[in-house]
Amino acid sequence: MKPQHYRERQVTSGPWQIHLVSYQLGDLFYCKADNVSPGANIARGSAATQEEAERIVLNKAEERLARTRRQTV
Repeated sequence: MKPQHYRERQVTSGPWQIHLVSYQLGDLFYCKADNVSPGANIARGSAATQEEAERIVLNKAEERLARTRRQTV
């Protein structure tokens, strides 16, 4: 199987930049969110539609990033 409907984009959530990658394999859409700066994986998810998969992953990412303390350098 080859990925279809591949999409990459960056969104801002509070002070965080989130990089989203979503694609379709078979009947499901998969999505991954990572932190743009260090590139650390934040959340993954899947759903029947691309928008729903991205929404699920964004909600998880925002919840996890809200619990993260930022250190000033």
